[in-house]
Amino acid sequence: MRQQGSLMPRLRSDVFCHCRAAEKHPGVDPGGGEETSEAPRSAADCHPSGSHSPQPCASCAGSEQEHRRMKVLFQILDVNGDGGICVNDLTIGLKKLGVHRSEHDLMKIVKAGDKDLDGQLDFEEFVHYLRDHEKKLRLVFMSLDKKNDGQIDSQEIMQSLRDLGVNISEEQAEQILRSMDKNGTMTIDWDEWRDYHLLHPADNIPEIILYWRHSTILDVGESIIVPDEFTAEEKKTGMWWRHLVAGGGAGAASRTCTAPLDRLKVLMQVHASRSNSMQIVGGFGQMIREGGVRSLWRGNGINVIKIAPESAIKFMAYEQIKRLIGSNQETLGIMERFVAGSLAGAIAQSSIYPMEVLKTRLALRRTGQFSGIMDCAKHIIQKEGVAAFYKGYVPNMLGIIPYAGIDLAVYETLKNSWLQRFATDSADPGVFVLLACGTTSSTCGQLASYPLALVRTRMQAQASLEGGPQMSMTGLFRHIVRTEGALGLYRGLAPNFMKVIPSVSISYVVYEYLKIALGVQSK
Repeated sequence: MRQQGSLMPRLRSDVFCHCRAAEKHPGVDPGGGEETSEAPRSAADCHPSGSHSPQPCASCAGSEQEHRRMKVLFQILDVNGDGGICVNDLTIGLKKLGVHRSEHDLMKIVKAGDKDLDGQLDFEEFVHYLRDHEKKLRLVFMSLDKKNDGQIDSQEIMQSLRDLGVNISEEQAEQILRSMDKNGTMTIDWDEWRDYHLLHPADNIPEIILYWRHSTILDVGESIIVPDEFTAEEKKTGMWWRHLVAGGGAGAASRTCTAPLDRLKVLMQVHASRSNSMQIVGGFGQMIREGGVRSLWRGNGINVIKIAPESAIKFMAYEQIKRLIGSNQETLGIMERFVAGSLAGAIAQSSIYPMEVLKTRLALRRTGQFSGIMDCAKHIIQKEGVAAFYKGYVPNMLGIIPYAGIDLAVYETLKNSWLQRFATDSADPGVFVLLACGTTSSTCGQLASYPLALVRTRMQAQASLEGGPQMSMTGLFRHIVRTEGALGLYRGLAPNFMKVIPSVSISYVVYEYLKIALGVQSK
């Protein structure tokens, strides 16, 4: 978490106010014309109430005056007067104003506003960047101001960061406050917040949300992870659906690439036993001998198709549940996220569960048994009835709680640890840290819920096993433990874990590529 000791000067109160700009920077014409000889008014004239709040005076209000005030700041920062602001100009110009930013931060500012990619900001690009950045800052301020009183205090900072899984002490919160508080009240109003962050590229709360997405980016073949949060800006601009589309495409790619391991896992869960030991190499050989190389991808089609409806239903359910539990904040606390995410996952799984049964039956089918997805569905209805589409539903629902809870807890713990120790300039963890955290949390979640997943798969497959007994969930548990021991509940665990690392790696790479293709970020 960034904690800076330098105070941001009143860019808006001095530079952005026409009157004080003329007083502090004689020779710079706010309108861009000739220098005026008219005597500047005092700062008191701009604050008739005697307030120290950085508000422009009446003569500086309005869009034309706002344009002039931005022109003042542009001319001050355009050190060499060439009509463009580069990183070097920002470094020198901001130092004159008493603002100290790292070169990395200044490069992010120029990159964010540089539309023509010439390495500098002209006046039009500069104005567009400031106005767009201020809108984002307003959204962040509103999300932090939990009391809706126009002020942010240390308790609100602590609560907002706690909601994101970042725990700080009251002393640390006060240190953050002091870095922005200009009048010694130990609270931050909108003007102080804006002045401090106006020429700072990192909006801390949304930045953590943006960089630490988990379920949208990393797909391990399981769809019961707690959904990611989206910032208010992303919801307003419609970027959220592009993230979901990119995540869906990434999931389709990773599932297709790891489909042979997934089918081997299903076969080992259903057929492997003490008397019928199935190893990884032998399992692959058996599948190829029975149906050729193409048989390695049986069941993958329906596994990819169900991504879209499940993601859409889960996202919509998650947003509705957030409203029902009375949260108007941009982000939820960890416990609220767990409850809302688990319920949303249960709703989504209930909606698409017949597709889960079809996936298992198609993965287990023999060559020539079904001609396709619809043929498989027709056979199930004719021989077993519609209720067969919900076999294994109970253990599947029960598995959501340990998987989602442990995955979320481990991921938030790792994220919190990294942010506290290493997030000095940015909340961006980098690809390797993100993949490591996602892989670790998903592995822990799968390990905790795996026995329930195995029982679910066996119940889904019961009718496809010739002469196999029809057992309940508890009956299957007892039967497996009695005949195979406790380790029998973890049949197929090896190929399941083998596909985690390639799954998260492939989904991350494809997700980043699709983000560029969909215009979520520039190349």
